[in-house]
Amino acid sequence: MSPGVRRAGAGQGAAAAVQLLVTLSFLPSVVEAQVTGVLDDCLCDIDSIDNFNTFKIFPKIKKLQERDYFRYYKVNLKRPCPFWAEDGHCSIKDCHVEPCPESKIPVGIKAGNSNKYSKVANNTKELEDCEQASKLGAINSTLSNQSKEAFIDWARYDDSQDHFCELDDERSPAAQYVDLLLNPERYTGYKGSSAWRVWNSIYEENCFKPRSVYRPLNPLAPSRGESFYTWLEGLCLEKRVFYKLISGLHASINLHLCANYLLEETWGKPSWGPNMKEFKRRFDPVETKGEGPRRLKNLYFLYLIELRALSKVAPYFERSIVDLYTGNVQEDADTKTLLLNIFQDTKSFPMHFDEKSMFAGDKKGAKSLKEEFRLHFKNISRIMDCVGCDKCRLWGKLQTQGLGTALKILFSEKEIQKLPENSPSKGFQLTRQEIVALLNAFGRLSTSIRELQNFKVLLQHSRDTSTVWWERGTLRCHCI
Repeated sequence: MSPGVRRAGAGQGAAAAVQLLVTLSFLPSVVEAQVTGVLDDCLCDIDSIDNFNTFKIFPKIKKLQERDYFRYYKVNLKRPCPFWAEDGHCSIKDCHVEPCPESKIPVGIKAGNSNKYSKVANNTKELEDCEQASKLGAINSTLSNQSKEAFIDWARYDDSQDHFCELDDERSPAAQYVDLLLNPERYTGYKGSSAWRVWNSIYEENCFKPRSVYRPLNPLAPSRGESFYTWLEGLCLEKRVFYKLISGLHASINLHLCANYLLEETWGKPSWGPNMKEFKRRFDPVETKGEGPRRLKNLYFLYLIELRALSKVAPYFERSIVDLYTGNVQEDADTKTLLLNIFQDTKSFPMHFDEKSMFAGDKKGAKSLKEEFRLHFKNISRIMDCVGCDKCRLWGKLQTQGLGTALKILFSEKEIQKLPENSPSKGFQLTRQEIVALLNAFGRLSTSIRELQNFKVLLQHSRDTSTVWWERGTLRCHCI
């Protein structure tokens, strides 16, 4: 090869390296530029949400999730999929149920003669945390039969109206209490056709759309067809909201997996942390053909919806009759104080979503649309029983129930306004499981937005410190 050709090849290689670095360095600013500004269908900007969440909500909601009342969630992980024979499984070993010692469960939860409104004096010592799960991916969720009987005391106050979710039967022998702190939402390796079928069923069969319109990046979509977003913009507000809620939930779950990814496992000890490559694969505007920023904006929209629900339901918890009972009087009082403090913060947010703009047309038509909205979402909650990984199913069911509870609150304003101060209301009730799901689901969204900020910092850092060295003969290119 002649020297001229070698110099030309070296020059082309150097140019390619520089171009690659420029492209990689540009990605963080592209993400930030596209995930900003005012959200569609509301008058709130993303920067305001970031600041509000970082300085007011996230530190407090994190503490609340560590309280005994909110760390135990009752769920049936053994309900069969009502739509198809489930064949998925975790890629990481032991993604299944492990027993949690009965001695570690708060005495108030196990008590057979008290309920969530009781004010029973209890001088029990502060209970210790459960042991860490012994195997990677395992769920610490089962209790002894004796504990299962004791938990019946926390039976639901069931109101038959406006359930947006298919609720588990808490009295079922298959329903188990799970310690959420021992089972964090993170990467489990659950993927492939089973995971795809779940999300495809949610989007293609339960969002409001004709079969001729496919969601973006659907590998089953034909090469030609009506533009998805052109179609979406032509929908009524309620149906646009429905899609954004599901998309936002999907984005939030993906963020948790990216932020708590199995980076390596040495001598049986896993190392978890943020996975930049996975984050870019799911959210980068180039790799997702512009979808990533849309998904993240829908996360913020979902956050606003649940934030609004918390501000609306505050009067329910401000009543003296409502105690977050576990049996530890001091901790229960501290937990309620913290919860009410969070509610005060939610009410202080100046740019709430206006739920009154939904279902506000002709009464008959609005009622019919609301019922259709409710049934679609309820069907999605049933699809959660088709998730093949126990830990994924756990968090899918909890976050779906949390969102369903938020919707129930938003459309029960009149009932909440009529709540009696010193007695249970027949018009509006929340079960303990709904309360736990509501606050933990919102906690997941708050964490997602916080993790997104962390990823932005990591992306910026990678851009600032990236160095490419290219050397061919006498040519050296040092690019920062």
